[in-house]
Amino acid sequence: MRPGERIDLQCADLDDEGAGVTAPPRIHVAGALPGERVGATVAHVSAHRAEAWAELETIEAASPDRRPPACPAFGACGGCVLQHLAYDAQLAWKRNRVARALDAQADLAGRPPLVAPCVGSPRALGYRNRSKLVAARVAGKLILGAYAPRTHRVVDLAGCRIAEPPLDDTATALRAILDAAGVRPYDERTAGGDLRYVVLRANRQGQVLAVWVVARPLSEGEALARAFRAARPEVLGVVEHQNRSQGNAIFSESGHDRLLAGTATFDDRLDVGGRALRLRLSPGAFFQANREVAELAYAEIARALAVTPTERAVDAYSGAGAIALTLARDAAEVIGIESHAGAVADATASAEMNGIANARFVAGDAAGSLATVDRADVAVLNPPRKGCTPAVLGEVARLAPRAIAYLSCDPDTLARDLTRLARHGYRARAVTPFDMLPHTPHVETLVLLTRLAD
Repeated sequence: MRPGERIDLQCADLDDEGAGVTAPPRIHVAGALPGERVGATVAHVSAHRAEAWAELETIEAASPDRRPPACPAFGACGGCVLQHLAYDAQLAWKRNRVARALDAQADLAGRPPLVAPCVGSPRALGYRNRSKLVAARVAGKLILGAYAPRTHRVVDLAGCRIAEPPLDDTATALRAILDAAGVRPYDERTAGGDLRYVVLRANRQGQVLAVWVVARPLSEGEALARAFRAARPEVLGVVEHQNRSQGNAIFSESGHDRLLAGTATFDDRLDVGGRALRLRLSPGAFFQANREVAELAYAEIARALAVTPTERAVDAYSGAGAIALTLARDAAEVIGIESHAGAVADATASAEMNGIANARFVAGDAAGSLATVDRADVAVLNPPRKGCTPAVLGEVARLAPRAIAYLSCDPDTLARDLTRLARHGYRARAVTPFDMLPHTPHVETLVLLTRLAD
């Protein structure tokens, strides 16, 4: 094969990024589905392995699972790359992806457990409670969008169907206000311009908290924020976050927050197993993007761990504290550990709002903070995509909890960490995938582990 060559392919599966892929030699074709025969043009051939990438040209024989995509930016936007695949087929593929990752690990203290069917999202569209938008100017017009796959070309996300309804409406209004004011998007090549990103977060009541991320403060920031709130009354507050760092990180750890209008935080509400839980959320605090699936996963964590009134729970990577506060209602004590100081402040405020006095939250590195804990009856791990370090897993094993609930957003690092925990004497007993982000390749997986001695 050579770049530019036209080839006919039979797709056998999807790769981890959601592109169609052939049986070895593996040729990846974005937009193709398993079972389809397609025509494609070779774009890149790996010099290191029998692998290539091609661009879809024609569909000669379509899959019965192919569906019309809902979003106008589908294909150009690299976010929801599975919108053309029937939702039940997405769930089956995600379940199989988790199973393959676990099967690839040789040491899981016995055979890997059976992976349960993937729990679907109650809403496959309009579920995402946070929009992260890149600012750019295209043909003289300010747009808010996303980077096209493997490029820094920005695709306009006006009309996005994945975000909860208030978010697209507020983004449209904000776009017009900023464009009329002549706000200059940041240019990473020249370091010129001001506006880098806009982050919009919606709560269950349809209220919105807005953050615009800037390389330098906008000269008319406060006036623009007031105009934005006047145009969209559901916007409770506008915060400006200054990020001078290089690269694509939205928030900078050394960045400065400035309240431009309204409030810097807002409240959301969860219903976890029939129990209402109020949460205080600030601009940079981690909270799952799909509120309804988070409720299902957190309820399963509480059911699986079955914490008793005499037990202590430890929640590492506790974010805004939702899991810890859910467990606190049945436990003697809960300790939440989180590196983001703003999230710790949110979790502490949420505990007070809910009248929960037996939960405390610690700001710090996970391994270092766990080392200060003397015991735990149960533990929760909910790390970022890179998973847990060996030091974190070693500290958890030292605490010798009777059970661990591991909620992972990456099947491969999950499988690696389960292998490490098996060496510490823990076996995975139940594996349940959750579709936190429909139409994307991402899958959240909950694993319950118990000590082998039990």
